Amino acid sequence: MFDAGEEAPRLSERAFRRLAELVEKQVGIRMPPGKRVMLEGRLRRRLRERGMTGFNEYCDFLFQKGGLEEELGDLIDVVTTNKTEFFREPKHFEYLISEVLPDLTRRGFGVERPLRVWSAGCSVGAEAYTLAMVLSEWGRNQPEFSVEILGTDVCSTVLKTATKAMYSEEMAEPIPLEMRRRYLLRSRDRAARLIRMAPEVRGLACFSRLNFMDADYRLPTLQDVVFCRNVIIYFDNAVRLAVLGRICRCMIPGGFLFMGHSETIDGLHLPLRKVSSTVYVRT
Repeated sequence: MFDAGEEAPRLSERAFRRLAELVEKQVGIRMPPGKRVMLEGRLRRRLRERGMTGFNEYCDFLFQKGGLEEELGDLIDVVTTNKTEFFREPKHFEYLISEVLPDLTRRGFGVERPLRVWSAGCSVGAEAYTLAMVLSEWGRNQPEFSVEILGTDVCSTVLKTATKAMYSEEMAEPIPLEMRRRYLLRSRDRAARLIRMAPEVRGLACFSRLNFMDADYRLPTLQDVVFCRNVIIYFDNAVRLAVLGRICRCMIPGGFLFMGHSETIDGLHLPLRKVSSTVYVRT
């Protein structure tokens, strides 16, 4: 084990290649050579927690001493990017309210049965709870309206945060003031500067682990609306096609898929029709 005052271990090119190949195989995330310094920094904590002196020892533990199954979850947690915020790319929520919900409720979804919404790659839950607040607001004038929100992620650490639904006041700043008053609870310890989602919002969302590399996502029901934003940018085209194909199989015909504004499905043969900027309908 290395001390804080010692020179930090360095990740060799060979060790980086082995780890990068493992990460891409397990979760589909490409790690080009430019990611070497990032991976080195993120894995140092794992070395400290394992009491290891360097990355070669860590790789031996993974690949030669049978430690892969034991360590894989923590490794994935370390390398996955979990950038998220409330009301990210807000035009999507405007389109959801103005176009998607009127269309789906006319077909009985959200009325004859709960509207099913999936936040795929939900990270700490900011997107799922943004959806919960937006849909709760819309439902205030639709007394028969009901919704079920599913959040999934490959990282078990962020799913624990999502389930707790507790965030810093700073992170909650993008939430409109009226929604903050209605759907957020402040910590009794004001010095902690924490908020928590109110029970009526937490009750709309459930969270579970899902790896986009799984051959079958095995969701309990087909989804009416899917938010899968800023996820496929980390995959190559072959993985993008496979992942989006599996997502489409989890959607109802006529369901809506929202993707990140930097993402495109151009060149991918999928049962999707574009209806707005980065918004698609399952054909």
